[in-house]
Amino acid sequence: MGAVSSETPHVVHVTDPADDRLADYNRLTDVALRSKHEPEKGLYIAESSTVIRRALAAGHRPRSFLMAERWLDDLADDIAALPVDDAPGGTGEPVPVYVGAPDVLEAITGFHLHRGALAAMHRPPLATVHDLLSAARGGTGARRVAVLEDIVDHTNVGAIFRSAAALGVDAVLVSPRCADPLYRRSVRVSMGTVFQVPWTRFETWPGGLDVLRGEGFVVAALALADDAVSLDDVVADPPERLALVLGTEGDGLSRGAIEAANQVVTIPMAGGVDSLNVAAASAVAFWATRVP
Repeated sequence: MGAVSSETPHVVHVTDPADDRLADYNRLTDVALRSKHEPEKGLYIAESSTVIRRALAAGHRPRSFLMAERWLDDLADDIAALPVDDAPGGTGEPVPVYVGAPDVLEAITGFHLHRGALAAMHRPPLATVHDLLSAARGGTGARRVAVLEDIVDHTNVGAIFRSAAALGVDAVLVSPRCADPLYRRSVRVSMGTVFQVPWTRFETWPGGLDVLRGEGFVVAALALADDAVSLDDVVADPPERLALVLGTEGDGLSRGAIEAANQVVTIPMAGGVDSLNVAAASAVAFWATRVP
């Protein structure tokens, strides 16, 4: 057990929800505010000891922790092993662990902290699309890539990342307007696999798909269209490098994305159903096209 207790110097007991040191954790339930605030400040929030450990294991650096005192023991080893906050923009001081009563924590965050602990993490810089693809598979290059266009539901983003991790997708690329994969709910639903699957954001859209084609990928848009080919046909003759493009909830892929793709692909359906939720569709497509 790590040597961390309520008397450790960098364990700070807080009683005032308006304490300026807790600004990273204010109003966590305000999606619009947090979606803008977190990337601008170069941070994201990891929720639960499991997710925090996965973030630390991925090399991400914490700015601070916030938890009820009874959770100190659970994260004691992880906290004790931390160096000072020496990330770019960090304080150079030991990472503070803010501890408070449940009602104080709820007043700070806007919800009951029943998953134990939160950590404000330094957001790592995003790689370029080229560098991300080149580094995959130990430097031999990505072969299976997921592309997310303007998906707004953080739950769907997290679920897609979890499927991508489980089914061998090498990287996830998101459009400029796609929901943040590092938003608290996305991270939680992904069970921390968002730290496992390399990802980055396109600077232009749908022009980013031309970049993929230039990297040797066959770009397959998952959509309903008269000229769509069956996913079964893609599986029967799979390309060496395949990018599967998934569209926003409701409207699906934009016309621009479909026109920029090499082909339109549809998942065969039964029972009069014409489509699946985007997270479910991603899992089907990832499994069917996985590299042996």
